[in-house]
Amino acid sequence: MTSDTGEEIEAERYAPAPDVMPPTIEPVSLDEARAQRLRIVIPADKKPVSLGRRFFSSILEIGTIVAIALLFSVLLKTFFLQAFEIPSGSMEDTIIIDDRVVVNKLAKSADDLNRGDIVVFRDPGQWLANTHVPEPSGWQAGIQKVGEAVGLMPKNAGSHLIKRLIGLPGDHVSCCDDKGRMMVNGHSLDETYIKPGVAPSDETFDVRVPRGHVWVMGDNRSDSSDSRYHQRVDGSGFVPIRNIEGRAWLRILPISRFGTLPDVSKVFEGVPEPQR
Repeated sequence: MTSDTGEEIEAERYAPAPDVMPPTIEPVSLDEARAQRLRIVIPADKKPVSLGRRFFSSILEIGTIVAIALLFSVLLKTFFLQAFEIPSGSMEDTIIIDDRVVVNKLAKSADDLNRGDIVVFRDPGQWLANTHVPEPSGWQAGIQKVGEAVGLMPKNAGSHLIKRLIGLPGDHVSCCDDKGRMMVNGHSLDETYIKPGVAPSDETFDVRVPRGHVWVMGDNRSDSSDSRYHQRVDGSGFVPIRNIEGRAWLRILPISRFGTLPDVSKVFEGVPEPQR
């Protein structure tokens, strides 16, 4: 009795309800199964993104990238590198008019500078008084200023000069020896960078570079108002190191002249340290 009742209860437990139909499985083809697996279901509360919103999002993303790039460019120009346009022929044939050079702004202390370096420096006082460098006007001036500010355009060297560093602080610089060569600390220089056909100097001089200053000269010695000229005229031939913007090392324009500037350190290899 008890056994029969238990079997009846067990059967009822697993028996389907009388009003519930078992699920029907519809046959599905292989292609339909693949389509269902790849189908993307958009929830009812999610609306498709409009074309205008997608466009605005893309513009915002591009603007962010451009802003970051400009910020990076400004930081790079401010602390590391800056391009300058050459307005004169005083450094021919090494650098010619309208060349664009990149200056390493980290190399501007006495410890970083070497004899033979090409340096860009701010006018130490009336060196450019009689020099006129054409400046852009109107909308071109605006574009130039913005381009210079973010480092995308070279700075016109209207208030800067570019020369070769010949004498460091304490050096004894003179011209000339019995062969017409420049001398630094009694050592004669075979200056391979001077413009062909031009003498090392068309005037004689004998100076001791003071502390915190350098002596600079152009490679085109016959057409360069450099330390020689200004020392003779008003005694301002020594350039303060604090005025130096950095060392020029790369020519970027024109493309046909692209490349690093020549290393002339061998010219000064035999120069002894100055006497203290």
